[in-house]
Amino acid sequence: MTLFTSLTVLSGVAFVVYGISCLASQSMVREFTRFGLARFRVLVGALEVLGGAGLLIGLWYHLPLLAASAAGLALLMALGVGVRLRMRDGVLLTLPALVLFVVNGYLAVHAWERLTA
Repeated sequence: MTLFTSLTVLSGVAFVVYGISCLASQSMVREFTRFGLARFRVLVGALEVLGGAGLLIGLWYHLPLLAASAAGLALLMALGVGVRLRMRDGVLLTLPALVLFVVNGYLAVHAWERLTA
């Protein structure tokens, strides 16, 4: 299994699981309220589930879907890093969003390179 495939599967599964948590978990309701973004919780959860599914489906069936999903998730995580910084959350709370931003940015660029090669 290549690095690209491994990162795609890990990110896809992580986003599906985290997105479902965002939609169903009371702790996520509290977090989004703390961020002042309660009205966006369902949207973010749905985008995470769809983006994660897009990574997984795109890996095996449709590379343009993977590229678009990875780019969208990278943007979502960039916004997440911004929220964490605005809230003055520590490094440990900010690190997951930062890592997922970098991973999905890599996936988007790598997928795009494959498409244009």
